[in-house]
Amino acid sequence: MSSLPIDAVMPALLQALNARNEVVLQAPPGAGKTTRVPLAVLGEEWLGEQSILMLEPRRLAARAAAERLASELGEKVGETVGYRIRLESRIGPKTRIEVVTEGILARRLQDDPALEGVGLVIFDEFHSRNLDADLALALTLNGRELLRDEQPLKILVMSATLEGERLSQLLEDAPIITSEGRMYPVSTLWGRPYQPGEHIEPRVVQACLDALEEQSGSILVFLPGQAEIQRVSQQLADILGERKDILLCPLHGELDLSAQRAAIDPAPEGRRKLVLATNIAETSLTIEGVRVVVDAGLERVPRFDPRSGMTRLDTQRISRASATQRAGRAGRLEAGACYRLWSQEQHEQLSAFSTAEITQADLAGLALQLSRWGMSPEQLVWLDMPPVAAYAQARDLLGRLGALEGEKLTRHGQAMSELPAHPRIAHLLLRGQELGLGPLACDVAALLGERDILRGAGADLHSRLTLLAGTERAGRGAQGGVQRARQLSRQYRGYLRGGPKQAVADPDHPRWLGALLALAYPDRVAQQRRAGGAEYRLANGRAALFAEPDALMREPWLVIADLGSRQGQREERIYLAADFDPALFDSVLAEQVIQVDQLDWDEREGVFRAERQRKVGELIVSREPLTGLDDSARVQALLALVRRKGLELLPWTPELRQWQARVALLRGLDLEKSGASDWPDVGNAALLDQLEHWLLPYLGKVTRLSHFANLDLSSILHNLLAWPLPQRLEEQAPHHLSVPSGSSVRLDYSEHPPILAVRLQELFGLADTPRIAGGRQIVKLHLLSPARRPVQVTQDLASFWKNTYQEVKKDLKGRYPKHYWPDDPLVAQPTARAKPRGT
Repeated sequence: MSSLPIDAVMPALLQALNARNEVVLQAPPGAGKTTRVPLAVLGEEWLGEQSILMLEPRRLAARAAAERLASELGEKVGETVGYRIRLESRIGPKTRIEVVTEGILARRLQDDPALEGVGLVIFDEFHSRNLDADLALALTLNGRELLRDEQPLKILVMSATLEGERLSQLLEDAPIITSEGRMYPVSTLWGRPYQPGEHIEPRVVQACLDALEEQSGSILVFLPGQAEIQRVSQQLADILGERKDILLCPLHGELDLSAQRAAIDPAPEGRRKLVLATNIAETSLTIEGVRVVVDAGLERVPRFDPRSGMTRLDTQRISRASATQRAGRAGRLEAGACYRLWSQEQHEQLSAFSTAEITQADLAGLALQLSRWGMSPEQLVWLDMPPVAAYAQARDLLGRLGALEGEKLTRHGQAMSELPAHPRIAHLLLRGQELGLGPLACDVAALLGERDILRGAGADLHSRLTLLAGTERAGRGAQGGVQRARQLSRQYRGYLRGGPKQAVADPDHPRWLGALLALAYPDRVAQQRRAGGAEYRLANGRAALFAEPDALMREPWLVIADLGSRQGQREERIYLAADFDPALFDSVLAEQVIQVDQLDWDEREGVFRAERQRKVGELIVSREPLTGLDDSARVQALLALVRRKGLELLPWTPELRQWQARVALLRGLDLEKSGASDWPDVGNAALLDQLEHWLLPYLGKVTRLSHFANLDLSSILHNLLAWPLPQRLEEQAPHHLSVPSGSSVRLDYSEHPPILAVRLQELFGLADTPRIAGGRQIVKLHLLSPARRPVQVTQDLASFWKNTYQEVKKDLKGRYPKHYWPDDPLVAQPTARAKPRGT
């Protein structure tokens, strides 16, 4: 067995596992942690006859890791080493090391929280921070705490680039074992800075050509997604032509097994591979023969928006940790090179670590599993707590799917949680089975569980079902997807138990596809805005459209299975949908319909309308007029309109707004002094909240919206002040203040403190700033020039006379030489004229 860097720290790791139940292992790419550690632990005395579970973030990596471990033992997969992934399992009676994906472990924990017979759980590549990994770790820790006292379950978290200290603290100050350095050095070749909006494909193609010319060995290229892989592959194929020494190999999670193996296996003698991969190749996967990496520095990540309930795909720059992980792929077998298509300065600006998926993902599956576990997020241990808004959105969806009743999981929710599918898909499967549509439901669920098998071929899901049924032959590029979908459909059929409870009479009718989609996506039932148009309104209130003409635009109603927006797009785009028959809301989808008596005002025509509406979310399925309503219903609709449109609907005047501010000032002064006040709250929020008290009695003659203008709003509001408050208002918060010149100057209460804008000469002889409200409130002076332009703002008139007046006087005397500017303003005669009389 060849030497690997991890071997140097293996004694320390085994000693730490013997002494502690939690250990963190940091080891860079190529160190050998995935293939060495499980085998080394297998012979430890503390493990006994117990087994090891090792979690991998991706199916491809899990299968490859199991095969490599088995080969190290000279065995086949399924003997000492096996694996479980979606759609595939290779486990035997002698299996001691089981490699699984994280979702598999979370579901196993639900059935066996203690993980009986398991001695060690290894979380490999934990730096990926997948949602399933965070959930699996939280459930593992909780299950161990509750049920594993006698023979504690040990936990080992491994990663190439991990915030070790933070994770150590989470695991009760677990020891951190670090494997230094990678096996071979990797030289970095920097590119020029990325420009906003720049297309990456030309630069990637050129970097690949440079690497082929300048380097030896196979090349691994990191691209953000399948679309970029396809475009780069096509451009390289056109340039390289008939060169037999170069093999172009795509690598992503949707490829069939043979294509994935072609990318991973060594290149034939005398040939070089050029592997075009997504970030799937960041994991513990070893791609034989690679010594050059070309990194576009981008990744595509899903982001969930709790406001819309939708997930969009964003293309973003990778973290420095991911860049390190990617570069390490070039140094696994010998000294290598990494072409980074960004500048060294831009590299320093990258975030240190990738954002945890739990902070930006759809949490419906997590919420369902936690409900089945019987705990809330606050009762478990997390590296990052699930966001409150996204978690609330997830529970709301579960309620609409019938999985939750209040805080409790329903029998239907329990059945949903036992299926290895998103809650939407699980609900579709179970309800489809009840309706006698089980086979169709399994096919639809399989199509929705994989990437679209007919991308770019129109949005109608019916065409995908035709391919799945085999009545049409799939194109070469779609065959792998069709095969996986058929396999997944068969797996779903195996999970469904029991016969139909309310079987439909015509299960072969094409409308049932739309019904099943509506069960999974009740919020995405959509109604066309105008006949033949591209835009639809969804039940959740959002809008979505077809980016290009599509046959489904003939349909007034749709259910949209796949939609989203990408960077640079303003609207949600429809990618996959089916026609929908709204008559289903009268039968199998009746639970989605609510009945609302809508009493409101038609603002366009200014008249009152009353109707009974049947609604699905924000969509109106049908409506009929309501008759025989009494006058109180009309008045209540008026109040609702005022609350919706705001108080501006009423005939306010500037004088009334000043009155409102004067009352608010005196109320605030009372509350500040004693915590109580005789003055009512006349702020906008309080008035809107108490419309029934002060406005309703005066709405009897309002039969059209234009009649609001006829209300005597001044009398209505003044009636809110009981005697003697009106008199006190005039005394303590007067409209005007008398100034030394004899003028009566208006106060402006729109700001706090109130403003007194007065010409400077009218205040000569006044020593202190005026006050109102019995001296409790000082006013703010706006001192004006003879032309009534502000020259000073102050709340300390005495200080102004003492410190500032002389400078202001010089300026005013120069501009207004005919006016009176005394040297001592405190003894001068005030005047509203240019000069006092007699001077």
